[in-house]
Amino acid sequence: MKPKTKMQGNVPTGMEVLQKYNGKFTYNWYKASVLILTFLCYTGYHASRKPPSIVKSVLKGDGKGHASGRSLLGGGMDVAIQLPESMRAGWAPFNGPNGQALLGEVDLSFLAAYAIGMFFAGHLGDRLDLRYFLTAGMIGSGIFVCLFGMGFFWEVHNFSYYVIVSIIAGLFQSTGWPSVVAIVANWFGKGKRGLIMGIWNAHTSVGNILGTIIAAALLSSGWGWSFVIPGLLMIALGFLIFFFLVVQPSDVGLPSPYEPVKSTDIELEQKAHAHPHPPRKSTDGEAESISFGDAWRIPGVTAYAFCLFFSKLIAYTFLYWLPYYINSTPIEGRLLTPKEAGDLSILFDVGGVAGGVMAGHLSDKSGASAVVATSFTLLSVPFLWMYRNYGYMSFAINIALMMLSGFFVNGPYALITTAVSADLGTHDSLQGNAKALATVSAIIDGMGSIGAALGPMMTGYISQRGGFDMVFAMLYLSAVTAGVLLVKLAAKELAAMRRR
Repeated sequence: MKPKTKMQGNVPTGMEVLQKYNGKFTYNWYKASVLILTFLCYTGYHASRKPPSIVKSVLKGDGKGHASGRSLLGGGMDVAIQLPESMRAGWAPFNGPNGQALLGEVDLSFLAAYAIGMFFAGHLGDRLDLRYFLTAGMIGSGIFVCLFGMGFFWEVHNFSYYVIVSIIAGLFQSTGWPSVVAIVANWFGKGKRGLIMGIWNAHTSVGNILGTIIAAALLSSGWGWSFVIPGLLMIALGFLIFFFLVVQPSDVGLPSPYEPVKSTDIELEQKAHAHPHPPRKSTDGEAESISFGDAWRIPGVTAYAFCLFFSKLIAYTFLYWLPYYINSTPIEGRLLTPKEAGDLSILFDVGGVAGGVMAGHLSDKSGASAVVATSFTLLSVPFLWMYRNYGYMSFAINIALMMLSGFFVNGPYALITTAVSADLGTHDSLQGNAKALATVSAIIDGMGSIGAALGPMMTGYISQRGGFDMVFAMLYLSAVTAGVLLVKLAAKELAAMRRR
């Protein structure tokens, strides 16, 4: 197919201005700009999710002169902050005897809305201009993050207000992931997508740490600022995306990477049986987006979606509970302070970043994503067991086992949510119709988000009644189940590799 050279009329205004003064940019320049902008975009999403975990102790109140902002969602940075007298009593209704339960309900409201919204967001994203859709999601998310913080300035003590704001914020947040995965996939062929997306996926940890630093630094000025500033940052990033993000190559007259690149997904070879009909065409000749049901029927989508359910259950259990677990478990015979425990738990995220990069690299080299994901998932079990049973012996052992656990837990999680979702969204059975990207990504990460909501909630319940031995038993079972779900696909990949 002859490459397009004519602009398609969807060039962002900011990019048009740059082109006017610098001339037309190269394909690689656009690819780099997309990676940087989407990295900043999702860094903003994660940074704006951090304030609730930082202000929990202030909302609950303890009558002391400080609060420990524990980073439960993103790596565990914990910062001790001196608070004015007026903030030591907590904030009604969260400072009552059931305050922790109410805070947990606010978290669950956000996570449940996020998980439900993910399914609809992907479906909408495949039917709307992703730049407009993503911009609306970022600005809307930023507004409702700010509104949560405005409860401080408006002196709102109504529990329903915070629940409703969290639910709407969760719905707006759900627009992000399927959109950015689809946009990045539009620019990168499948051959080297795993490694690139493994590196790109570090935005999660960067956003978590950035959000922790901003929210903690502002806490002494009033907990409302810990929400308002990240919310305003999110809104600003939304405008940056609107004015500069190029969604797909055709928008600037360049050919799509899908035209010269063939699928390397070995486990998905049966396209003739999976989807024998060519994609439907709209009145203007472009392929129409597939239905939600058709996306579920793409070979591999169901298996990977349920695998991610259990993978994110494990990952988010660590992200919510690891600082608390470290703080309550002696190492070398002594208990760490909350700050020390929070700082130490960052290393789980460090191992996770390395695991995501390595999983993507191995997936690119082998062309066998299911084999890589299954191997990492099953290997996580012995390292989780060793961390639970031997991590107390010394700091060196604790750190090594924690990082290895993060490596094997987050490796398949990062691979499935990025490269695998993108590959399935451009599967051969779609016969060149790339308009399923956001829907497929939303289905897979939506199922993962349900696991992410259930894991921390179940951990709180189980740890109270059976201790952390029972919690780790839940994690072992989840890891094995995640691996078993991909065994069939992995077997097909191995058979295809032997035929090479």
